[in-house]
Amino acid sequence: MGARRYEASRLGQVPFSGIRRIMEEANRLEQAGASIIHLEIGRPDFDTPAHIKEAAKAALDRGDVHYTSNLGTIALRRAVSRKLRDENGLDYDPETEIMITVGAVEGIFAAAAAFLNPGEEMLVPDPGWVNYVSVPRIISAQSTSYRLREEAGFQPEAAQIAAAITPRTKLLVLLSPGNPTGTVASQDALREIAFLAQRHDLLVVADEIYERIVYDGAQHVSIASLPGMRDRTIVVNGFSKAYSMTGWRLGYLAASKELMPPLLKVHQNLVTCATSFAQAGGVAALEGPQECVAAMVQEFKRRRDMLIEALRHIPGVRCIVPQGAFYVFPNVSAFGLTSEAIAMYILQEAGVAVVPGTAFGRGGEGYIRISFANSFEQIEEATRRLAAALGRLATRT
Repeated sequence: MGARRYEASRLGQVPFSGIRRIMEEANRLEQAGASIIHLEIGRPDFDTPAHIKEAAKAALDRGDVHYTSNLGTIALRRAVSRKLRDENGLDYDPETEIMITVGAVEGIFAAAAAFLNPGEEMLVPDPGWVNYVSVPRIISAQSTSYRLREEAGFQPEAAQIAAAITPRTKLLVLLSPGNPTGTVASQDALREIAFLAQRHDLLVVADEIYERIVYDGAQHVSIASLPGMRDRTIVVNGFSKAYSMTGWRLGYLAASKELMPPLLKVHQNLVTCATSFAQAGGVAALEGPQECVAAMVQEFKRRRDMLIEALRHIPGVRCIVPQGAFYVFPNVSAFGLTSEAIAMYILQEAGVAVVPGTAFGRGGEGYIRISFANSFEQIEEATRRLAAALGRLATRT
């Protein structure tokens, strides 16, 4: 009995993750005895800070093992509210305008499911995280891409967004810092996009999951803080990246009390609530010492600088220096192979797992994503392998 016979037809438009495909092939080679350096994984390689784990353990010990409010514990919602006020200049009522989610992923899904009717469109960055494309299709809506151009530093451009808007466009996704590009949206770009969103009456989904991981004095600004944007923006964030809590599956979204009811309907019927004792860890993350975040970001910067310098010495590779997140997105089109082919070549010939740019959309053709969420020593070895393998490839082309 074949599963395809029963599969919903709309899932035919939903691709499997190109990242996971590389991971599975890397794991297969590793199991066969190959030495593989994993630079495909989009998660911090640090442990969750001890004070956060202790808070979750204490919650378990005192019996916090039952359902919470659908919106999440009031303690965590208040902590999120204070964080948004102090760090982002945003004022959200913890009683009615903040919802704790099962990771930022659920926040993205809730936003799409709450506001998109079948056939309506969500504008998504290209290259951008694959879920933005997949989620609308799962609910019989559509995703339409706007290009992020290397010549513009992968900044989101109002002109590119405007060219993609149709009468069916309802939501606009903005990710800053970006995945896979590492670009932090400039204030000028945000102002132009805010004007465009108001002119076309669009809701904005602001994915700010990488906001704490920025370098070289770059400053994350939430588009929700710009004039006229608070009430048409759904701020999506979480704990996975800044606090190395990917497995905790803990996130949050903030939206006006007028927008929150449909978001809550989706959340209630999808997950009921986020894990109770994990939410205690979230409070400790936001209200405890932040030196752990600063130390992690400092180490990421050290790795980034070494990786960028190494890539600059490989003929045929060019790369914009990322201002945020923990990815570089080098252009490797000079080698004359597709992104998929060159990523597989690097895996098989160099034993380094990277992600083809096309895993993030058509605009990723000619690029690969390299994560520097691995140890300095492993990345250093990976650059030596990359230089040797790409050097051999250059002699063939």
